[in-house]
Amino acid sequence: MHQRIREEQLPEGLTKSTTAAVREALEGRRRGAALLLPLAGPAVVVSVAYMDPGNFATNIQAGARYGYALLWVVVLANAIAMLFQGLSAKLGIVTGSNLAELCREHLPAPVVWAMWGVSEIAAMATDLAEFLGGAIGLALLFHMPLLAGMVITALVTYGLLLLEGAGFRPLELVIGALVGIITLCYLVELFVAPIEWPSVVHDLVRPRLPDAPAAMIAVGIVGATVMPHALFLHSGLTQARVVPRNDTERTRLLRFSNIEVVIALTVAGLVNMAMVIMASGAFHQGFPDVAEIGKAYRTLVPLLGIGAAGVFLLALIASGISSSVVGTMAGQMIMQGFIGFRIPVWLRRLVTMVPSFAVVGFGVNATQALVASQVVLSLALPVPMAALVWFTSRADVMGTYRNRRFTVWLAVTGAAIVLALNTVLLLGIGGVAVPGLG
Repeated sequence: MHQRIREEQLPEGLTKSTTAAVREALEGRRRGAALLLPLAGPAVVVSVAYMDPGNFATNIQAGARYGYALLWVVVLANAIAMLFQGLSAKLGIVTGSNLAELCREHLPAPVVWAMWGVSEIAAMATDLAEFLGGAIGLALLFHMPLLAGMVITALVTYGLLLLEGAGFRPLELVIGALVGIITLCYLVELFVAPIEWPSVVHDLVRPRLPDAPAAMIAVGIVGATVMPHALFLHSGLTQARVVPRNDTERTRLLRFSNIEVVIALTVAGLVNMAMVIMASGAFHQGFPDVAEIGKAYRTLVPLLGIGAAGVFLLALIASGISSSVVGTMAGQMIMQGFIGFRIPVWLRRLVTMVPSFAVVGFGVNATQALVASQVVLSLALPVPMAALVWFTSRADVMGTYRNRRFTVWLAVTGAAIVLALNTVLLLGIGGVAVPGLG
């Protein structure tokens, strides 16, 4: 069931020169960076989901409360994310369809409706984290009311979404630039915050949960790192972006896609580790109770200086705006794929803003809402993870590109780890003592 798109169709959003460069790469006439650059884009866009404000909230809590103890969770979550984003990209490249569309075509209607409902809840939780994060950053940086920050975030997000009218490449470049801003900001933070590097290395490879509350933060880290909407989105970004003309080109395209996934998510993983490391170095010894983004900013000012605190907010704003754009794209793709229904971007953006305004209107703590949203995402994760493993392992869907046994084993193990963390969380919420915690 390979590409349904006509082979002669050129991808929209690429200039003639870029299209020619893509063909040269697929034909093996390019090497090195010149080979990868024309094909780069989908994994960079998806990587934004792994550096969104939800990551800020969970990673600040992890570092402030537990030091470097939960760094291993970040590493594990990032490894699982690489595997599943690679599977999602492969699904789109090989079949010419995205994950939601394949669910609608191959699964019974009641299952499809249930999956759509869970995915929409996850998309709303995603939008809550992203929209609130950008608004918090603007409100703190410019000393404005949170509601004003939300309005500005909404307008900027909508403006960027209009770039899709010019094709996907301009929007990819803008999102890539925002990813670069986030990365540079945290690189600067690592040079400012006091860090115990031997302890960092030790805790990267020492799995442990210090106590029961750490389980909720660990699940939040997984939910903030392995994102349900990103698993749907990646297959959609690759399904018609570049159309291989034969199996040789398809195989090359899959190899390039895997390389991009590894590079983009390695950067995202390093940014996440930097968030935990910075929070640990700045807060763990003297301010372990720092759990809110606003409090973290105000604490950073006297500790590391106004410059470091400003860089922190700049990264948060870039994260909120870029991830809000990507979240809206994913939500639209999920709705259209599952039920074949598309609504205008402005209406989709308006609907997904409602929970955020409700949180602020009812006086709910914004950072706690961010962390809770990440837990919701983690609980929703098994749905797209199971679907991805199932579809990419089927010969009637993937043909000769179906998963090998080792890949299936890795994917099932990754999904089992997510389920195990979710189980620990639910037991903790229910007051059931979990052996090994505390």
